[in-house]
Amino acid sequence: MPAYREHDITLASFAQIQQEMTAHSLTPGEFAVVRRVIHTTADFEFQSLVRFSAQPIEAAKVALAQGVPIITDVSMVAAGIGTVVRRTWQSSVTVAVQEVPKVIGPNQTRTAEGMLACVRSHPSAIIAIGNAPTALIALCDEVSAGQAKPALIIGAPVGFINVVESKQALAALSIPHIVVTGRKGGSAVAAAILNALMILAWEQA
Repeated sequence: MPAYREHDITLASFAQIQQEMTAHSLTPGEFAVVRRVIHTTADFEFQSLVRFSAQPIEAAKVALAQGVPIITDVSMVAAGIGTVVRRTWQSSVTVAVQEVPKVIGPNQTRTAEGMLACVRSHPSAIIAIGNAPTALIALCDEVSAGQAKPALIIGAPVGFINVVESKQALAALSIPHIVVTGRKGGSAVAAAILNALMILAWEQA
């Protein structure tokens, strides 16, 4: 595959970030993911917040090469990956909140219901969640029940209510996943993680 060319300013930023990073135990792939998150946020605390489980980088490479679709919880995540998707794998991208069924279950949010509808249509998708902890909880329940087996889950919702709990639910799963622990995260962070994975897979294909 042709190299994914970064802008000179981005490369200069990456070089400065690399000089300042202290997380020396990361693999090269993990380093690339965390570096891009720091580039997006200017927050070096993400060095200790981003956790990798069950070989998610390898899982992403395989899934992207197979044309597996991508599901995001909200449109901001989809917007954040749009350029990289177009320049690399051209994966189909579905936004869960735009796929809400007419009837919503009791005590369930629109994003959670949309996520369930999407994952039931694409049970082996790559899923990136950067906003809605309820969508992540619903997804984890679906996986635990054996109703879905996503190729990869990126869990990076941000906020206070149910955020930490949703990430703990993801961390308990044995499927490939990347989770941003604690309260931090957000759509830009989820998009940065997925962008890094797509570029890594593209350049190593």
